[in-house]
Amino acid sequence: MSHNRIRTFNKHITNPLLHTFASCSRGPFAIIRHVGRRSGKPYETTIMIWPMGDDFVIALTYGESVDWYRNILAAGHCTLLWHGSVYAVGKPEPIDVETALPAFPLAFRPILRRRGVPFVRVKSAAPESVRT
Repeated sequence: MSHNRIRTFNKHITNPLLHTFASCSRGPFAIIRHVGRRSGKPYETTIMIWPMGDDFVIALTYGESVDWYRNILAAGHCTLLWHGSVYAVGKPEPIDVETALPAFPLAFRPILRRRGVPFVRVKSAAPESVRT
């Protein structure tokens, strides 16, 4: 299956399922809330994330050219919904794989390394609120 077909499948099938799971999960998925850099429209995207100290590490599983990432770079900030809490985070900063991988569960590390996934770190403030 081609890369574009996988992205299309994930966009319409997998991501909506993960979105539901991410909003109440204790796993590595979060919902990132961002605003379109041209449209100004609000979006929610499911991403793979894990804490690193007071910050978060995001796995850019589709690379650096995805719209949600470019929107956050343009805005300089976004909001994360992770494990039921909402966090305001700043502009993503690239980090090397050796720094990023220890933040993720052991089972994910070989897959992320083998796929050559790039990583970014976002600085986080304390949770703004807790969802019920």
